[in-house]
Amino acid sequence: MEIIQTVHSYLAYIVLAVLVLAVINALGGWLGNKMFAPEKDRRISLFALILSHIQLLVGLGLYFVSTSGLNAVQEFGMGGLTPAARLLAVEHPFINILAIILITVGWSRHKKFVDGKNKFKAISIFYGLGLLLFLSRIPWGQWFS
Repeated sequence: MEIIQTVHSYLAYIVLAVLVLAVINALGGWLGNKMFAPEKDRRISLFALILSHIQLLVGLGLYFVSTSGLNAVQEFGMGGLTPAARLLAVEHPFINILAIILITVGWSRHKKFVDGKNKFKAISIFYGLGLLLFLSRIPWGQWFS
């Protein structure tokens, strides 16, 4: 379980970095009215999508084998969890799944457009919302301790 926890923690840094890069790239393309370059722009967005899904799989694996995940909710119930335990057992997984759904919707929507401005706009909005949700539910206390 410690290996899964370590992978999940370090992969989070990589996912955040690539997701920030994808959002900045898409915002620059959208606001700069640039052409969508499949070799660069598509790959950056796809890499962020793939890494976020890998992080989801690792996180779900951790959730189901960890004592702070599903077991804590079953043992103590929702009312018996401390705010920190509730963050790890409920809020973090739920909000991050929503974030990955938004990222996936952004990827799907961008494929429906032909012009670069709308492709960049879809990626900017949905990946950006996903990034904000990720940042809102990171257990910052654990990251910096």
